[in-house]
Amino acid sequence: MASLPLVGLPTDRKPIGSHPFLVVGEKYVRAVVDGAQAMPLVLPLLQPPLPAQAWLQQLDGLLLTGATSNIEPHHYDGGPSWAGNPHDPARDANVFGLLPQALAMGVPVLAICRGFQEVNVAFGGSLHPRVHEVPGLADHREDPDSPLDVQYGPAHALALSPGGLLAGIAGAGTVQVNSVHGQGVSRLGTGLQVEARAPDGLVEAFRGPGPGFLLGVQFHPEWRVLENPFHLGIFKAFGEACRRYQKQKQS
Repeated sequence: MASLPLVGLPTDRKPIGSHPFLVVGEKYVRAVVDGAQAMPLVLPLLQPPLPAQAWLQQLDGLLLTGATSNIEPHHYDGGPSWAGNPHDPARDANVFGLLPQALAMGVPVLAICRGFQEVNVAFGGSLHPRVHEVPGLADHREDPDSPLDVQYGPAHALALSPGGLLAGIAGAGTVQVNSVHGQGVSRLGTGLQVEARAPDGLVEAFRGPGPGFLLGVQFHPEWRVLENPFHLGIFKAFGEACRRYQKQKQS
């Protein structure tokens, strides 16, 4: 019996009390186990970064998660930051070093929210630091005072690109998704192909160039992954790509 594919989840650096902790949201770990049918491996992001190759040689997939922090604007010529804008320079430094190597090796990558934005920046794209302040774009943020089920409940429709991966998973041209983000794609990275747009035209999903598995989504399919067929379909597709990569490495 084949072993479960190994999926790496890079950590966030968060202060708890007086000490920094390296953490990964449980919902992402749970989605790897239940949705992708894979074994999660937490990757500690330190400064200076640990050698990426030591991880990548063992991994069959990489999940770039959402986070409470934002990418520092200097990575995408986004101008100066502002007071209260949460950053995680350790994650920035690690992921922007790890991701190109993973893609060069053909490691399947699923990128969610902050991870979606990281991929776009890594491909030379840029971000809207505050989507709600851009004329013509909607406010895509959640109400932080609402219960989690409301924050992560359906917020708007997505128009799925005909013939795309997400359209195939959904079996339809539109789907309802949650909306829990303040930043978003401004200029799409070179070679990335649009998979879905919000009603205001904002890019909410893309896939990578070439035959490998690279899917980025701005919404949160990890939320209640077993209760939402579309969410589950995304993680199943990722898990299948990880198993193919695992088998390819072993052949």
